[in-house]
Amino acid sequence: MPSDSAETGSFLRRAVAVLNAFRADDDGLGAAELARRSGLPKSTAHRIALDLVEAGLLERQGPRVRLGLKLFEIGQRVPRQRVLRDAAAPYMSDLREATRQTVHLAVLEGSEVVYVEILGSPGGPPMPSQVGGRLPAHVTGVGKAILAFSPPEVVRAVLDAELVRTSDRSVIAPGLLARELARIREERVAYDREESGHGIVCAASPVLGPDGEALGALSVSGRSSRMRLASVAPAVHTAALTLSRVLAASSHASPPQGRSPGSSHP
Repeated sequence: MPSDSAETGSFLRRAVAVLNAFRADDDGLGAAELARRSGLPKSTAHRIALDLVEAGLLERQGPRVRLGLKLFEIGQRVPRQRVLRDAAAPYMSDLREATRQTVHLAVLEGSEVVYVEILGSPGGPPMPSQVGGRLPAHVTGVGKAILAFSPPEVVRAVLDAELVRTSDRSVIAPGLLARELARIREERVAYDREESGHGIVCAASPVLGPDGEALGALSVSGRSSRMRLASVAPAVHTAALTLSRVLAASSHASPPQGRSPGSSHP
């Protein structure tokens, strides 16, 4: 007979599979589609979905279910996301005011970027990005900016994996991507030239921690027919550099919880 801990672990894995079945643009999923995407039997997916509805993590929408507000509320408590987003807010606002374009803040998770905050521009083009949404890192300006300042093993994992194409201009050759990351390390600015979506271009710059590794990245995006990358790149770089310095100063002024300023690592 399986132990309680084994049963709990099994349920959690299946619950995560159900939650991961939802994509950023889904308004709701029926039982059959939920089962197909999660890889679970239809009856199992349905039963777990009902449990998640009762917990407030999913919401009913007729015969379909969708992600619940409680998931959003929990997401807002993630320390890395909250601290970075709050610190970046004034710089993102200034960037949007200066460029009149859409401003993104993103972090890396695996081989994808997760968008932490987006400040849209009135009249701006539809973007493939959404707050909480994901895109392959190698096709985005923010993703390439972060990868250029990530540990070698993180970069190698991306280069060794299958590089998917999201537009006819996506760079999917590992050698070309590696050379581009080397250039970004020198210039500290990354570009998306219609690689994530047709008609969209972007300039991005990494937000660095005290160790020189990327915490995230800022970008400015707009229509390829209207936005000159060379014009917005200096503003993005300056904002990211200033944010990096502010975060570094804040980390030095406020030692990690539970550790005094003079204590050392164990």
